[in-house]
Amino acid sequence: MELRLGVNIDHVATLREARKGREPDPLYAAHIAELAGADQITIHLREDRRHIQDRDLRILRETVFTKLNLEMGLVPSIIKIALDVKPDTVTLVPERRREITTEGGLNVAARKRPIANAIKRFHARRIKVSLFIDPDPEHIEASSDAGAEIVELHTGAYANAGSDRAVKRELDRLRKGAELAAGRGLVVVAGHGLNYHNIGPIVEIPQIEEVNIGHSIISRAVFTGLETAVRDMKNLLVR
Repeated sequence: MELRLGVNIDHVATLREARKGREPDPLYAAHIAELAGADQITIHLREDRRHIQDRDLRILRETVFTKLNLEMGLVPSIIKIALDVKPDTVTLVPERRREITTEGGLNVAARKRPIANAIKRFHARRIKVSLFIDPDPEHIEASSDAGAEIVELHTGAYANAGSDRAVKRELDRLRKGAELAAGRGLVVVAGHGLNYHNIGPIVEIPQIEEVNIGHSIISRAVFTGLETAVRDMKNLLVR
């Protein structure tokens, strides 16, 4: 058995936007990743459009032949776009304009009502909803109560842990969070900061069914090519 792999191609668009040109095209990256075994293509349409653009989303919706997962903030204009384009899944994430990358999980416990309302709108369009959360009981339970069917556990604290003790502590949080989420009937996904060196212990958590990885795969692809980078990661996801 192996975990499903979602490949985040945002950083291909980041490179393109550095020159505001046409290349490299995320469309090509999505095709190569799928041919190499990716089970899902993940993109984040940010409010400031720092990498993925509206055109990317619309073309990818027409051309991705696995599944398209759209990460997005709880922003009315982005919600409207998502409802129109209809990705297979939307993953609601916290979003701040000045952050370099997503810095933590969505505070579902504090924003349960607006999140639940958004989930109902997505479900009416037959779009699955995942919530990107820290592996804490209050947010897991709030995610279930709000009507989400998937939670993506934020692995950033684990990935950035600076000592063996901290790694052990964060893995324990992830294990307990995954067990609680699965017990509530939620599909469990993991992501953020995962790479070829730290993925092993995540693969061993039985409730986790899928991981979303972007930066590490695209970074390796600079040296090996994207097809090899995706295949290398897929080989690490076998239980």
